[in-house]
Amino acid sequence: MPDHALPLVDISRLQSPSRADRLAVAQELDRACVEAGFLYVTGSQIDAGLRARLVARAQDYFAQDLATKMQGYIGLSHNHSGYVPVGEEQFGSGPPDLKEAYDINIDYHGSERRPLLGPNLWPAMPGFRADVQAWYAHLTGISHQLFRAFALALGLAETHFDAHLRHPPSQLRLIHYPHDPAAQDRPGIGAHTDYECFTLLHVTAPGLQVVDRHGAWFDVPLIDGALIMNVGDMMEIMSNGRYLATKHRVKTVAQERYSFPLFCSCDYDHVIAPVVRGEAPRYRPIKGGEHLFNQTAQTFAYLKQRIARGDLVLNDPVPLASFGRPEAGA
Repeated sequence: MPDHALPLVDISRLQSPSRADRLAVAQELDRACVEAGFLYVTGSQIDAGLRARLVARAQDYFAQDLATKMQGYIGLSHNHSGYVPVGEEQFGSGPPDLKEAYDINIDYHGSERRPLLGPNLWPAMPGFRADVQAWYAHLTGISHQLFRAFALALGLAETHFDAHLRHPPSQLRLIHYPHDPAAQDRPGIGAHTDYECFTLLHVTAPGLQVVDRHGAWFDVPLIDGALIMNVGDMMEIMSNGRYLATKHRVKTVAQERYSFPLFCSCDYDHVIAPVVRGEAPRYRPIKGGEHLFNQTAQTFAYLKQRIARGDLVLNDPVPLASFGRPEAGA
């Protein structure tokens, strides 16, 4: 397969009662993750109507004035949910990106509170919560099918991950890149790997770039109806390096763009460690939720400020960009 042709996997048969059907999809998923780490996902289970409602709701939300949106500022939340204004995020020492976002988590109301686990901060906009939660629940269900496929691909019991998906701090981001007629075609959001197990992404316009196996950047074209999927840090660890978290970035483009990634993780307290049998572990175990929060705290301004004031102390954080293939010249 050419480096710049991402594989496409139809996951429809993950719903099949036939284990042979599900195993066949798992084998395709395995090949795609080994070869590229990024792939397109299609399937009869993907609801185009829910996706269209999500996009329309995001367009209406981000069209509001800044003062209204800042009423739900993410720094006011207890579980890192809410509005993310332009300039709030910064990967490493790179410039802040011209984008805004609204982040939601599992909307957890139980007693096991963690930094990323609790009730979401929701805007007052009618219909926003219902439409966003509908997509979150829909895509989370698909992610559980994919977790079972990964278990089969790694030679584990198909239900291996089920016990670790009770209340995961999986995050859905609604990201808006405003129209910028003066934009130059240059790198935008800093090169990074995703922190979680894997990501499922719907995007409305081009701009995503991925590092190939030789460390060179290439553009990812869109395929109508397909989601984009990629491996994250935690799946790299659990697969013992069989799958590498793939660095990616968003280049600055002139057109308005909406991006909706769901970052799929295991439960906050689940310890992420290699699960492949018969291999010596190549990675040290990490606490899943703690790793996710540590990486988040190194990126968002309001959390960086808490660290600088001494209000927040991170426990042995892994430096950003610790996983995946290196870029050419890095």
